[in-house]
Amino acid sequence: MKIGSISLSSQFVVLVLAVTILHRVSCDSVSGLCELSVKDKNKVYYYSLTSPLRNFPHGILSEDGFYKVAANGSELWFQLCGSMIFNHDPPTCVDCKDCGGSSRCGMGCSALVSNRIEGYPVCTTLGQPSSTSIDVLDIKDPRMGIIVKMTSSGPKRNCSLSVSVICNSNGVQGPQKLETNGTCDYTTELKHPLGCAKTISSGGNGWGWFGTLMIIILCLSGGYLLAGAGYRYFFLHVRGIDVIPNLEFWASLPHTIQTLFQSLVRRFRGPSQGYRSSYSPVNF
Repeated sequence: MKIGSISLSSQFVVLVLAVTILHRVSCDSVSGLCELSVKDKNKVYYYSLTSPLRNFPHGILSEDGFYKVAANGSELWFQLCGSMIFNHDPPTCVDCKDCGGSSRCGMGCSALVSNRIEGYPVCTTLGQPSSTSIDVLDIKDPRMGIIVKMTSSGPKRNCSLSVSVICNSNGVQGPQKLETNGTCDYTTELKHPLGCAKTISSGGNGWGWFGTLMIIILCLSGGYLLAGAGYRYFFLHVRGIDVIPNLEFWASLPHTIQTLFQSLVRRFRGPSQGYRSSYSPVNF
């Protein structure tokens, strides 16, 4: 009896661990789908819809377990970055086999729409959590927000839902309008603080034109020295430090640069106190 209880207990522990691991893997995979980095000029914009905020500990996920919007006789339920959960007011549909079945309708997908056909509410699955993809609303201005798209492929037709998440740092404004594109493609929008990007890096645009010019000059100078030294060594049989071409010029270059720099300094700062112009009066 004791052996049986130990075996049952170990099986229960293994089952709990397996469920926990699967749930964590599922959550991590969805979280990865709901992240986006966009580079624009010298800035990188980062979005993470599942990141908790002070007033929104679950990120962009609705605390009710779903968002809902209705228009033109259609009712649409969706959840961003996860499956829907219905603790109250679940959908009642004739056909819900792709989204939890009749007993758990809405619990097996991320977007579901109900349309009345011949007086009966018929549901169609619009998206699954694994099909979630995000992109910026406007590539010219990534700060406006992002668009989240979910898709569902069926035997008869392919359906989708696109949700525009507009940047609004003041709070959340749920979906209020629903539009249909084609036969089974829906669009809606909501405003949320997580639609606002975080700038995670900002830097210069490389070396700039001056840095590029200096690199070109250095490369040309190095190539000239190598080619000239090789020619003088192999063809003219010059040895020692004299193998460097135009050695006198390179030896005098630091002094020439110093003189030029001092001349520019005197021109912009004027003559120093100890300097007397050749045209200054002399008292006898």
